[in-house]
Amino acid sequence: MSPDLVVAGAGGGVAGALRAAELGLRVLVVESSPQFRQGNNTSMSTAMLPGAGTRWQADAGVDDSPQTFVDDIMAKTEGQADPELATALAEVSGRLVTWLADHAGAPIELATDFSYPGHSRYRCHTIPHRRGALLLGVLLDGLDRSASVDLLTPARLVDVVTTDGRVTAALVSYPDGTTEEIECGAVLLATNGFGANREMVSTHIPEMARATYHGSAESRGDALRIGTGLGADTAFLDAYQGHGALSTPYATLTGWATVMHGGLLVNADGLRFGDETTGYSEFGHQVVAQPGGTAVLVFDQRIHDACLVFDDFRATVDAGALRWADSPAGLGEAFGIDPAAFSETIEESRALARSGGVDRFGRSFWEQPLGLPLAGVRVTGALFHTQGGLRVDGQARVLRADGTAIGGLYASGGAAMGISGHGAAGYLAGNGLLPALGLAFLAAEDVARRRGA
Repeated sequence: MSPDLVVAGAGGGVAGALRAAELGLRVLVVESSPQFRQGNNTSMSTAMLPGAGTRWQADAGVDDSPQTFVDDIMAKTEGQADPELATALAEVSGRLVTWLADHAGAPIELATDFSYPGHSRYRCHTIPHRRGALLLGVLLDGLDRSASVDLLTPARLVDVVTTDGRVTAALVSYPDGTTEEIECGAVLLATNGFGANREMVSTHIPEMARATYHGSAESRGDALRIGTGLGADTAFLDAYQGHGALSTPYATLTGWATVMHGGLLVNADGLRFGDETTGYSEFGHQVVAQPGGTAVLVFDQRIHDACLVFDDFRATVDAGALRWADSPAGLGEAFGIDPAAFSETIEESRALARSGGVDRFGRSFWEQPLGLPLAGVRVTGALFHTQGGLRVDGQARVLRADGTAIGGLYASGGAAMGISGHGAAGYLAGNGLLPALGLAFLAAEDVARRRGA
């Protein structure tokens, strides 16, 4: 029996597969990597999913709404995000979080220990340990239990067949070089973006061409190739999520909670170089631009202990990436930075934190002055995933340049255009995971609606 929906990619697209199965559709998930439980961008995330107007927010006394979320998106992107897509994702966000808890069985909780840059409300929902692989595991467990979803791996969706402008089949290749044409009613491209394609990154995001890529090796731009081959339009190809706190040489994510709890970044000259609280995405490029392409992320014992709720931070600690010192000068020496300059920078930040002052970069938020001893981690800037892709509407339908939809073709996550505007500065925490799961969820519902399920 031919599937109603073929999902290309076993990451965030699995949410769409499960939702489609709930709505009575037959689904086939095609995944190229046998290591998909650990190796895709959903599994590598911190499992932070924005949701507006949820019961978890109500229980915490947080007043939020989809419109407030949209306002935050538009403010962070300086009005660049597509309003229709931003509204669609904000409106589905609360329902998606609730579905993850009530239908998928995810142990959802609201993160209220610190505020993420750009979010005016506590709206990032997550799971214990804040590890994407655990959230993906919940979805994949549901896939294993479903009699309506089949998983085909290792296999790669290499093309989509259309007849009279509508999807009729998916072309799948296998490791032995053989191919198979699978008849289907719709295809969801959930293959992420093009972060692993160095040529495409150089073309569309030249400022990150030499940055470390910290994402799935399968993010090769397959969706762009397939979609544009069918006449699809693209948007925001210069958009991406960067990160300014990838430990080096350990390649573990130190995390931006360190900054939001009061930490700071210092370059090889012993100087800070920006307002760290504006966001970790735009700081990726700023770190890459420093001497040697690195910086030292500085925090204290209080911050260290507060960040242990993140498995990624624990991995950084366990890797031996932290260095401790009883004084700012001592920490500077440990990293080969002029002790006097390093000490002056740290003491300046302490004074600002005590007075509540605003520094020359515009930073005004310091949770507390840094205490002693001090910890430091050498970090570099990284490209985590691209945020531009095929142009889609609020139902995740792939669009042509004239605004018409390619019948039966959908895109989600990095395969689709995102809601981060251009560049890196418009990225809000969770706005990579939300389009990955949310657009897949919306695509499933649209396929079901059109098939009368």
